[in-house]
Amino acid sequence: MPEKSPIIEIAKKVCPAVITVVISKDLPKIEGFYLFPFGRQKFVVPKFNKKRERTKIGGGSGFIVSSDGYILTSSHVVSDPEADYTVLFEPEKKYPAKVISRDPINDIAILKIKGKKFPCLELGDSEKIELGQTVVAVGNALGEFHDTVSTGVVSGMSRMITAFSGLATQAAHLRGLIQTDAAINPGNSGGPLVNIEGKAIGINTAMVMGAQNIGFAIPINPAKKDLEEIKKYGKIKRPFLGVRYILINKQVAEKNKLPVDYGALILRQTLGESAVVKGSAADKAGLKEFDIILECQKEKITDKNPLANILQKFKIGEEIFLKVLRNGKKIIIKMKLGEKK
Repeated sequence: MPEKSPIIEIAKKVCPAVITVVISKDLPKIEGFYLFPFGRQKFVVPKFNKKRERTKIGGGSGFIVSSDGYILTSSHVVSDPEADYTVLFEPEKKYPAKVISRDPINDIAILKIKGKKFPCLELGDSEKIELGQTVVAVGNALGEFHDTVSTGVVSGMSRMITAFSGLATQAAHLRGLIQTDAAINPGNSGGPLVNIEGKAIGINTAMVMGAQNIGFAIPINPAKKDLEEIKKYGKIKRPFLGVRYILINKQVAEKNKLPVDYGALILRQTLGESAVVKGSAADKAGLKEFDIILECQKEKITDKNPLANILQKFKIGEEIFLKVLRNGKKIIIKMKLGEKK
């Protein structure tokens, strides 16, 4: 007698809407290899041709959320603006995908493929998640095993982690995550975490290397908000301060002999750019390079509570107060938040 597990019905409902994201890029063609002696050792070094060829450099998962081809995935899966992205349903069904938006703060991205009547997932409510409830993770595990289904429970809520991606150069500080013991492997990133009704309540984003059954997913509600803004405005509307900065911690403070071990130091990152964007809210309010923003609306800025995360709580045009350290003196600066263009 066939098994009547509810997971079987969930798999039938969810898998058709889960896709693979293939990342490709034009790279120099490797003609061969040569030995490069260094000291007493010899290293194998590739020999590149001037001609470039299309090369697959990575992949991830995603899931369709509307019949006209909108797709949710993780921002770090499609982080390279110079790469091309292809969506695979199966080897015979391939669609070029356009990255409509990236929300790196929440690690969410929205893609679009052309077509109609695609299978899609219904989005649930991540505010109603309960500790211990059954969840199912679906994705392209290890970039090879399509429609991999794993089950587990919600092991924890409102987790905070620092995540690193092989394709990203910087760490991402992710907050408010769902922790689950459902298996999440490399390649699963961007796939859905669904509840017992088959509704997406999260986007699989990270796993803890060296640990067993500790995975994380982004709650679906921020993604729902991003999707609504994309459909309404054609972009994600976010408040914009207009400064380039580095977050200060004890190590940064000691190395640079700074007077405080927290806050955001306004500083240009490369030659030729400005630390304060001209015409931005920060520029109009008089913020300057080497100012240290200590607090935003009385909320302390740290590497675990960065300025970018705090700004998400406010709306475009809203008036805020910053506590700023300038030339050894603390001052209060008032400004109206602008919109990121």
